[in-house]
Amino acid sequence: MTDRIAGAPISWGVCEVPGWGHQLSAERVLTEMAEAGLRATEFGPDGFLPEDPGERRALLKEYQLLAVGGFVPAVLHEPGHDPWPAVAEALSGFTASGADLLVLAAATGADGYDSRPVLDAGGWRTLFTNLDRIRARAVGLGIRTCLHPHVGTMIETGQEVDRLLDASDTPLCLDTGHLLIGGGDPAALAARAPDRIAHTHLKDVDAALAERVRAGEMTYYEAVCAGMYRPLGRGDADIAGVVSALEGNEYRGWYVLEQDTVLDAEPGRGAGPAADVRACAAYLEGLA
Repeated sequence: MTDRIAGAPISWGVCEVPGWGHQLSAERVLTEMAEAGLRATEFGPDGFLPEDPGERRALLKEYQLLAVGGFVPAVLHEPGHDPWPAVAEALSGFTASGADLLVLAAATGADGYDSRPVLDAGGWRTLFTNLDRIRARAVGLGIRTCLHPHVGTMIETGQEVDRLLDASDTPLCLDTGHLLIGGGDPAALAARAPDRIAHTHLKDVDAALAERVRAGEMTYYEAVCAGMYRPLGRGDADIAGVVSALEGNEYRGWYVLEQDTVLDAEPGRGAGPAADVRACAAYLEGLA
C-alpha cells in the first residue's frame, strides 16, 4: 500500500476557486511532496503545472513523481449544455503526461462550493446521461473516469451517492471527507460497494464542524478555514476502517492525501501543510 500513496495540490492550499487564499508555487509543492515520500500527484487546477504535456511530464519526473490524473468539475445537469468539449480539452494533456484517470465532479456552474440548486427528475436524467457519455468517450482516449461526490456539487450526500450507484455504471472516487460532510458513512460505503470504488481521496474530518456545514451554520469555505480537515487518524472519518475495507476487497488504486486547506501567507519551509502531509503519510504507513 505504501507505494500507492499520492498527493494533491489542495493539501497545500492550491485550488481552482477564485480567492481561495495564498497560492504556493509548483516548485514548492512538488518539493514537499517528494520530501514526504509521496509517489505521485494529481494535477491540481489549471495553471498550477505547465500546460504543455511534455513539460508537465518532465517537471514531475524531476521530482520523481508519477501523474495520477486530475480533478475536473463539469456541469452535467443542464439541458442543452454539452459538457464534453470542456472535459475533452482538460483531457488533452492527460495521456501525454502519463496520467489515465479523470476525477469528474458534477459542478453546479457557480464558483465555489457554498451552495447548490435542487434537481428535478429531468435534471437527474440529464446528469447521468452526460456522465455515462463522458465515461464512454474518455475510454476512447485511454482515460478511466470516476465521479467525485463533493460538497457543493450536484452529488454530495450519501443518498445522492446511492442514486448514482443505482443509475450509472460510472465508478466512484471515494472522498472520505466530502462523503462524511454530506452525511454519508465512508467506511460503510467502502465495505458495501468496494467494486465501485476506482480511486480514493483520504481526508479526516472534525465531525462537529461538518455538522455545522450541513446545518447551514457555516459555509464550506469557512469550515475549511476553521480547520475542518484534520490529519489522518485525528478526526471522525474512520480512515482505518475505510482502508481495511478496501484492502480486504483487493483495492489496488491510489490513496490520495487530500486535506483541503486555506493559507493566508507563505509558511516556513517544511512547516504548514507539509507537516500535516507527512503526518498523514506516516499514519497510512502505520496501517500498512
